[in-house]
Amino acid sequence: MLLALLFAAQTVIVPPDNKYTPADDVKMGLQAAAQVERQMPVMQDDALTSYVEEVGQRLVAAIPEPLRHAEFHYTFKVVNVREINAFALPGGPMFVNRGMLEAAKNEGEVAGVMAHEISHVVLRHGTAQASKATKYEGVAVAGAVLGAILGGGLGRAVSVTTQLGVETRFLKFGRDFERQADLEGAHLMTQAGYDPRDMANFFKTIQQQGGSNGPEWLSDHPDPGNRYETILKEAQLLKVENPLTDTRAFERVQTHLGRLPRAPTAAEARRAADSTSRSGGTPPSGVVEPPSDRATQYAANLFRVSVPSNWRELRGSDSITFAPLGAFGTVNGRSIFTHGVEISITRSDSRGLQNATDDLIAALSRGNAELRRFGEAGDVTLSGHRGLRTRLSNRSEATGMLETIEVFTTLLRDRSLFYLLTVAPADSFQDYVSTFDRVVESLRLND
Repeated sequence: MLLALLFAAQTVIVPPDNKYTPADDVKMGLQAAAQVERQMPVMQDDALTSYVEEVGQRLVAAIPEPLRHAEFHYTFKVVNVREINAFALPGGPMFVNRGMLEAAKNEGEVAGVMAHEISHVVLRHGTAQASKATKYEGVAVAGAVLGAILGGGLGRAVSVTTQLGVETRFLKFGRDFERQADLEGAHLMTQAGYDPRDMANFFKTIQQQGGSNGPEWLSDHPDPGNRYETILKEAQLLKVENPLTDTRAFERVQTHLGRLPRAPTAAEARRAADSTSRSGGTPPSGVVEPPSDRATQYAANLFRVSVPSNWRELRGSDSITFAPLGAFGTVNGRSIFTHGVEISITRSDSRGLQNATDDLIAALSRGNAELRRFGEAGDVTLSGHRGLRTRLSNRSEATGMLETIEVFTTLLRDRSLFYLLTVAPADSFQDYVSTFDRVVESLRLND
């Protein structure tokens, strides 16, 4: 499969045999990507998504003509789990773990992982591996391909839930495919202006973190042997034109990541997905006990806050919600809550707190057609910062009844917008005002 024909230049990579068409890759990849979206906490964070999209498209532009497929469409999303990993699906969808972004020391290391994954796509490794499954001729294999690429418990869960009957381990990428992706990834990096030695360094860092609790990357991407040395040797055959030296985008992303609530582990994400799957998207029950007078303190990188002790912490893809039992659930595939507090930050391109707040409310309105303001925003102090308090009215998707919402906003030093949102049914909102005020007063920002 791998031809090491050296003409005092880079190694020539020949794609493996494949009985599927590029159109089949696209179909399988889209089916598998839809499952990922349902079962993994994909982040709706413009700052992170736009960053990986920019790096990814720079690498895509460097794909050599013989490996380009007009049918393929490359997309890049971030998964809110802390393990160091990434995976790409046939036809182009790629998912990058937040933990990988947090572990990288520079943009070249991010690009190295992404170049490796794009190489699996351009070399069509997913369907090439599926081509070996002759005993399963005629069986749809999208779920099994996804299970193979994801690996680990989630990969097994996805493969099992598709009920396709193809064993994940039979479709697991082997060392030949891993070596091809390493070398082709080094070529892509060089053409895109990155130093392929960054890929080698990051893989070495991952290897050093091995063991029973090591990064998921080690189980999902078997070392083809002398990985670090092989990539370094290939790098010596390559010449980087106009190497990238601007680090500002990477530094902004690292700062942004440091302000986000702690990412869940993959196991925690799987349990949450399993719970939602078993419940079939259970809506809030509506049976909600009053907030406790006792408080529990929650601490994150960016903030600390105290909430009633009988409220649960619920992690979204880019926010944290605190709500009592019976007040949260899923409706039409969306996680919602009827009583409680949501805390998050959002990217802001607006000048000034009022404009940034208006943009946030406009974004909330796009998902809530009956969202309305109660008058003008009022000034408030949030942990010593100037803030705004805006009252809104909405019709609950869960109950069909009116609910009252208050949004507390303040700008952080990096100009992102921090917000704390409170919600309760309109007819009982006054019963919660004192509780919400205590939560707001307890807020401490590390900014």
